[in-house]
Amino acid sequence: MPNTIIKTKINAPALRHSLVSRKKIVTKLSDGIRAGRKLTLISAPAGFGKTTLVSEWISCGEISAAWISLDENDGDTSRFLTYLIAALQTLISGVGDGVWAALQSSQPIPATELLTTLLNELETTEDDFILVLDDYHAVDSHAVDELLTFLVEHMPPSLHLVITTREDPALPLARLRAKNQLTEIRTADLRFTESEAADFLNQVMGLNLTAEDASALDKRTEGWVAGLQLAALSMQGKADAAEFIRSFSGTNQFVLDYLLEEVLQKQPEAVQEFLLHTSILNRLNGSLCVALWQGETLSAQTMLEQLERANLFVIPLDDERRWYRYHHLFRDLLRQRLGQKQDKEAISQLHIRASEWFGQSGEIGEAFHHALAAADFERAARLTESAWLGMDETFQTGTWLGWVNQLPLSVRRVRPVLLTQMGWSYMDAGNAEASESSLKDAEACLKNPLEDLVIVEPEQFRTLPVRIAMARAYNAQVQNRFADTVKFAEMAQDMAPPDDEFLQAQASSILSTTYWASGELDKAYAFMSNWVDAAQQADNFAFAVAASFAKADILIAQGRLRDAIQVYQTALKLATTHGVESITAHHHLGLGLLYHEMGEDERAASHLQKSFELGRQTPIVGWAYRKSLAQAYLKEFEGDHDAALEALDEAQRFYVRTPIPNLRPVGAMKARIYLKQGQLMNAQTWARKSGLSLRDAPDYLHEFERVTLARIALAEVNVNFSDVLSSLERHLKLAETQNRLASQIEILIVLSLAFHAKGEQANAIALLEQALKLAKFEGYLRLFVDEGELMRLLILDLRSALESSARTEVQPLFGYVEKLLAGFSQPTQLQKSKTELIDPLSDRELEVLRLIAQGLSNQELTRKLFVTLSTVKGHNLRIFAKLQAKSRTEAVARARELGLL
Repeated sequence: MPNTIIKTKINAPALRHSLVSRKKIVTKLSDGIRAGRKLTLISAPAGFGKTTLVSEWISCGEISAAWISLDENDGDTSRFLTYLIAALQTLISGVGDGVWAALQSSQPIPATELLTTLLNELETTEDDFILVLDDYHAVDSHAVDELLTFLVEHMPPSLHLVITTREDPALPLARLRAKNQLTEIRTADLRFTESEAADFLNQVMGLNLTAEDASALDKRTEGWVAGLQLAALSMQGKADAAEFIRSFSGTNQFVLDYLLEEVLQKQPEAVQEFLLHTSILNRLNGSLCVALWQGETLSAQTMLEQLERANLFVIPLDDERRWYRYHHLFRDLLRQRLGQKQDKEAISQLHIRASEWFGQSGEIGEAFHHALAAADFERAARLTESAWLGMDETFQTGTWLGWVNQLPLSVRRVRPVLLTQMGWSYMDAGNAEASESSLKDAEACLKNPLEDLVIVEPEQFRTLPVRIAMARAYNAQVQNRFADTVKFAEMAQDMAPPDDEFLQAQASSILSTTYWASGELDKAYAFMSNWVDAAQQADNFAFAVAASFAKADILIAQGRLRDAIQVYQTALKLATTHGVESITAHHHLGLGLLYHEMGEDERAASHLQKSFELGRQTPIVGWAYRKSLAQAYLKEFEGDHDAALEALDEAQRFYVRTPIPNLRPVGAMKARIYLKQGQLMNAQTWARKSGLSLRDAPDYLHEFERVTLARIALAEVNVNFSDVLSSLERHLKLAETQNRLASQIEILIVLSLAFHAKGEQANAIALLEQALKLAKFEGYLRLFVDEGELMRLLILDLRSALESSARTEVQPLFGYVEKLLAGFSQPTQLQKSKTELIDPLSDRELEVLRLIAQGLSNQELTRKLFVTLSTVKGHNLRIFAKLQAKSRTEAVARARELGLL
């Protein structure tokens, strides 16, 4: 668990020994769980006992619960996910560790992608549990609302969500209500009845009211729990309670003001001073309160404990009674009173002392907010500038930007390091325009005399020109301005200190992706290799391993499949040696696809299975996208084109633009599948929308799309062979010039098909022979087999031509030709046995499958397994998906084929 977690936020509030039990509402809550409803919403104004109700419910122990107490700082999705995982880990050890690691990534990963990974992990959780989001109204964030909506719509069957809030959240409540997936507790439910009010006033608050007086006060407060508590505090010591209740009237706001004034005025002066001084805090402990208040006879910790015992709206946040908070309404009144009694300067000094305490404790966020509240913008700016590097390395720059944007422009514009940090943070967020604006401001700032600048981090100031150039190189790469990328990256390399291996490695990695996009793969490989070596020499083994999969991708693009396998294997050994195996999902995926291409299905299945396991545990940049592409490729090869298209659609949803060039856009891949389905019109629609033409000048970035255009043209009734052949030949020439073997092989294959369609069989055979000569050493198999029956017939014709040829140099091709022909008749299913299931069944799923085979209904399964109906249905859906079955009968038959039953 990260040391930045405030543990009290994930602890359910301690339940008071004396409270009024809400058995009727607790029963309603439990009934919602038993009915399999996804969401319980407890929505009511402040002070109606929402948190206490949920605490009482979960204390019954019927079902385990994870808890998050939310506040206004939780609007950042990274922070929200961090606390979500921390809360879940109080129930499920280790869950979400991979997502936590991904949140520290130097590259942003969409929050929905991270949440998807977390939800996939929770799919394996067999026991039902509750996740409580307390005070959700405090989170004013559209991004978190969208993330929570995604969670609700994709919740695993074992999870039930409980939200307490003062206002309805932006969730699809109407749809959930229509589907009977929502349990609602509203203000009318939470109001105290007369009997509950009497119990509360007499048993909990220690009064001795008649039933008539208790009923009268209940009506005056309209069953509002906080109002009853405040009234009870005001009544303590009064001789004539009945008279007090009769004279007690007015609107709710007046009632609130009156009661709070009554409570405050009855406290000793020292207690009032403590309450007012510490009211600026969102949470309190003894040490922190000492920084704001010094008692003559009592310590701050003793004061907090006495306030709790006196029911003065002090709520403990942990079982050890170390951290507390004030009731929100009570805190609001205290702050109002503080503003009336103290001038702005005195209040600012309180905030500054709080900021100093939080800063010394390493809680920079709280320190910043108190500095801001004190209008001490210089201190706030110092805090943000010093915090940036650590937050950048742990992928918290989104939160950091939220802070720094609250600073006045006059404070920011004299801080070149801060402005450059803003440029980098916007760069990480993919906002190149805002990044460039901040970088320009930094450069303008640097033109001022040194004595006019404010510099908190001198080491970062020393390398500022390098960092500015690197940010510009990154932004240019994302915007496909490759010439500018090269210019700025080389500028950064020239300016970077020779001994700063990290900066040098970053600059070279950007250059690598630029040359990659332009097709200069030899240069791309050299720069990527330098990055891997530099990272390894700097003992940054995670960087070295992560960069190795990009290095292997370049080799694959070059057609050097065997070298790529070697790079993957070396990286896996390095990861094992240095304990970073969790980030190797891409590597196993790459190996699985390479072995599949070579026809080594057992090795392929093993690595694919391992990659999917690691991907679930530790999502890294682009994982969901690459996984979906791999699944689409495998489905396409198996002939399941509809499933392949669905996987491509999923890939498109997960796509995140990074400096690595997108050389195979999803749209072009879908167009190729449309051709296999015979849906020429769909493919032609893509061609029209692409904006590309066969007559365009060749370039590597759009090569895959233009070869796709050629394939579409060959499928049309009136083929323009001149345009098709000319385009393919120009791209072939460029691929030969740039030594790109993989491109050459595919283009030669399509050229062979084109000449066959044109009726020039000799040319078709000659080009196919050329493709086989290039592909033989690297072990290509499925690239040819995937072309289907026409390719098999062409290879048969080639074999006949080779048999009748007297050329000795063609003799080595005979064995390769036979291997290819044999590949056309091989089974295309990777899932031949239990061990080869890409996503194997868990032990629980196997148990459910055996019971299904015995004929048990879903209702019988719930009784047999002691789980809810929704949990059983969830198991069924996962089993059907993994076995590629649509019914119980088909699932059982498929399981028997695989030897699972």
